[in-house]
Amino acid sequence: MEINKKVFSTEFAGRPLSFETSKIGEQADAAIIGKYGETIVLATVVMGKEDKKGMDYFPLMVNYEEKFYAIGKILGSRFMRREGKSSDKAVLSGRIVDRTIRPLFNSAMRRQVQVVITTLQIDGSNDPEFISLMTASVALAVSRIPWNGPVAGVKIAKIKGSNDIIINPTISELNNEENNLDFDAFIAGTKDKINMVELGGDEAGEKDILGGFDLAQKQIIELIKFEEEIIKELSIPKEEVYLAIPEKDIEEKINNFLGDKLETAFYNPDKEKSSEMLSEIKDGMKKMLIEGGAEEKDMIAADVFLELKLDGILHSKILQEEKRPDNRKLDEVRDLYAEAGILSRVHGSALFVRGGTQSLALTTIAPPGAEQLLDTVDFSGKKRFILHYNFPPYSVGEIGPFRGPGRRDIGHGSLAEKALKPLIPSKENFPYTIRVVSEILSSNGSSSMATVCAGGLSLMDAGVPIKRTPAGIAMGLIADDKSNDYKILTDIQGPEDHYGDMDFKVAGTEEGITAIQMDVKIQGVDLEIIEKVLIKGKEARLHILKTIQGALAEPRKEVSKFAPVVFVIDINPEKIGEVIGPGGKVINGIIASTGATSIDIDQSGKVYVSGSSKEIAEAALKQVELIVNDLEVGQIVEGNIIKILDFGAILEIGPGKDGMIHVSELKDGFVKKVEDVVKLGDFVRAKVIRSENGKVSLSLKAIKASD
Repeated sequence: MEINKKVFSTEFAGRPLSFETSKIGEQADAAIIGKYGETIVLATVVMGKEDKKGMDYFPLMVNYEEKFYAIGKILGSRFMRREGKSSDKAVLSGRIVDRTIRPLFNSAMRRQVQVVITTLQIDGSNDPEFISLMTASVALAVSRIPWNGPVAGVKIAKIKGSNDIIINPTISELNNEENNLDFDAFIAGTKDKINMVELGGDEAGEKDILGGFDLAQKQIIELIKFEEEIIKELSIPKEEVYLAIPEKDIEEKINNFLGDKLETAFYNPDKEKSSEMLSEIKDGMKKMLIEGGAEEKDMIAADVFLELKLDGILHSKILQEEKRPDNRKLDEVRDLYAEAGILSRVHGSALFVRGGTQSLALTTIAPPGAEQLLDTVDFSGKKRFILHYNFPPYSVGEIGPFRGPGRRDIGHGSLAEKALKPLIPSKENFPYTIRVVSEILSSNGSSSMATVCAGGLSLMDAGVPIKRTPAGIAMGLIADDKSNDYKILTDIQGPEDHYGDMDFKVAGTEEGITAIQMDVKIQGVDLEIIEKVLIKGKEARLHILKTIQGALAEPRKEVSKFAPVVFVIDINPEKIGEVIGPGGKVINGIIASTGATSIDIDQSGKVYVSGSSKEIAEAALKQVELIVNDLEVGQIVEGNIIKILDFGAILEIGPGKDGMIHVSELKDGFVKKVEDVVKLGDFVRAKVIRSENGKVSLSLKAIKASD
């Protein structure tokens, strides 16, 4: 049997890149195997057979499927050894593909489209995100599915102190501690536009970032040229599909009904009143159409037409009059409010409000043993800083089930975590595991950036010595493709996000940028627009920082009295076994006897001793020190008598450590019987008179002589 394999190959960033088509996955509309280095993915695309004329949205699904076999491991829990719910990383990888390809579909389509990316092999060097996007683009472009691609994307990284930017850095280059990165980013788009950005930086400069974008765009052009060669040979005619656009007579009826009512309602500065008026207009329009004998598909098309009218009103008012729905100036930030320490027993808390968006951020600090253990396809290890984002339905005035975080929640939380992570102190300087939770209490534009603001303030309230105060802002764009006219909006809210052309979130400090996320609804934007957005974004960020610093100028000097106290000591790694003891007997004994919260030991010999109070932690620390430190002659020790012998007694100095009191050292003069001086269980103080090779000799009479 022949599988009619065709392979298209090139080289990119010093590694082989190829796409392969054959009979594999032949029942999909297109199935392409993409290879980069030795990382291999399968991208399949399928379009439904029928138009869903009753749908009020374009039903696009992008699934990124991680497979454990791709890295040659059997992962999962002890009782479940198969892939289950997608990991957060898989969700984020899928979103990168989704956010890049979605703007190039006609949003009026009502035909289901599904893109499935399956990781077949991961070489541990090349991140699958690059080849996943590329392979999905080729599959869509050569299929019957209407789509305005192709697209391409690259990952870039800039090392501190160097002007060089690495194209598609390997995983080891990104994780190399010696490579202290200014920023790393995944940038995607078309031949002449950038339409998706995911960037993390260490207070990177705007100029450096723009240089990276420029280089990425040049690489994207070369990649798309290669894709076009494949498309030229493999593509088939695109299928004509139903678009939810009303017939001319329906359109005329709607226009006659609306008059200028839509603009009046849309530009009402009272959000609730505006929503109420728009709802009344929609109900009236539907009633008018039903009475006129309109069909269900006409009703859906009418809703789409109404959305296009609102979109047009917003574009016209802003481009021609610079008038926003709430009458703000184009670069004006909404009213701000910030407060720290609003909950007394929580380790750190803060409320940040920007217009109608509110984030309540709570920080919890815990001993190092509370680190999150991760074992996924692309990472095995511990996570010390964790940020979780919650978006309850009441935050937008709705009723809904609570089913755990969705893709949007995971994406927003990841962005805020990325923005704050470079500011978190090292474990050596602050030996705690840190968790921030953002509860979105109200949402009307960029709750992820509100999370950055509230999260940073909450960390400072908890006494976490972050490097600098962070803030974030969402920038928007209103553009006219025909005239190339555009306006940049600062601090976009609901309607500007929904009907605008771009959502450009940028977070950072006074010194530079820590995170960027960009999505568009148009083909993309050029570097001129991005540069202006970064300038305006910095102005807004500095403005917001004044409000945050007004609430709390710097991290509190001490952690909350309700937070655990952690002490750190370095011991000889060879003595780790002595501290732990057989079966954990010694370390558990210290915890039980002192009431310590935990004792965590790194293989390097660092010991983290924590307790609910300073006194408890110090008591546990003292016992650890007794075990690992050699006792000095003349040192005073204390403990209980644990054994009586004919020639003396054994004193327990600490867990797993004891000393011998010879009968001649019990007291001055003759001792006929050991029990005449000490009994089993007695608590006594003794002086060290000899300490050699781990053996300790003690004296009671030396104590009495010195008293």
